[in-house]
Amino acid sequence: MIVFDLCCAAGDHRFEAWFASSDSFADQQARGLIACPVCGDSAIAKAVMAPRVGAKSNQQSGAIAKPAEVSATGEPSPELVRKVIAEIAAKQAEMLPQSRWVGRDFADAARAMHEGRAKEDLIHGQASPEQAAELREDGIAAMPLLVPIAPPDAVN
Repeated sequence: MIVFDLCCAAGDHRFEAWFASSDSFADQQARGLIACPVCGDSAIAKAVMAPRVGAKSNQQSGAIAKPAEVSATGEPSPELVRKVIAEIAAKQAEMLPQSRWVGRDFADAARAMHEGRAKEDLIHGQASPEQAAELREDGIAAMPLLVPIAPPDAVN
């Protein structure tokens, strides 16, 4: 398996993807099977990546220890899970102030922006699972927040 950093042409969004080989990536790219997870654009290219260069074999120090984050069963440790969730929550808290709360009008607001009836904006709000499915079916990019938040009108 090989991992590539990729980016889309439409929004210059950067993401990571795994492939069986370089040829597998090239084949999937040529057939338009790779799409940006943010905007859905299928014009994908490899992004510049830093190479992973291992230490020289004569400079390795003893046996390589198993990372503390992984238990003997291969499951992530509770400490790692807490750390990752805390990092996700911190990043989400950093991004939300840049976004406008639209409450239960989320689906309508997202659709209006998609159709050009409203100015493009970063928004967050509430949508039912059915509304979210309809947005996806219509090609409208929307995703749930990974960490639940309290609506602004419900906070003291």
